[in-house]
Amino acid sequence: MAFAKKFRMKEPLGETALYDYAVNALARKMRTVAELKRLMRTRVEAGAHGDAKMNAVVARLQEQKYLSDARYAADYTRMRQENEKFGKRRVQQDLIRHGVEKGLVVKTLDTAYEDVNEAELARRFIARKRLKQPANEKETARAMRMLVRAGFSTGTVFKVLRAWHVDDEALAALEHLSDENDEPEDAD
Repeated sequence: MAFAKKFRMKEPLGETALYDYAVNALARKMRTVAELKRLMRTRVEAGAHGDAKMNAVVARLQEQKYLSDARYAADYTRMRQENEKFGKRRVQQDLIRHGVEKGLVVKTLDTAYEDVNEAELARRFIARKRLKQPANEKETARAMRMLVRAGFSTGTVFKVLRAWHVDDEALAALEHLSDENDEPEDAD
């Protein structure tokens, strides 16, 4: 193949070079400990010796306050809430996907969303996305899917749709569908 790249294993880095690599990675983008370790894993030898180097670099970065999952979670939550207008559930899923510990996620979200009116946040999300008031059942379902994907509870979504004076038949059909999806499956 003319376009195939040959796979070359990069030379494993020493602890000092690995530290420089990690600092450069953090300079480009804020990262969690899990994300940084995933990046560094490609630059060290496999096994206990490579893990020891990574742990030493992570400890040094945390000591110097260059790396903190708590700060990452708080900043990420604030940005997603203020800029993207996302609901609590979406931010929670994102933080867990980025490797933040679940206990820290819960604590951070409880603090960040304690004084937030979820219905008002959903209205700001709608304004940000320039959604128009749904005219039929298909548009209503589309708006509901968009709001649920953005992390808002179905109760909040229905509250926002009712405030839009959406057709009662369309809301009843959506409520029926959401109830079916929420029912636990029978264990056979």
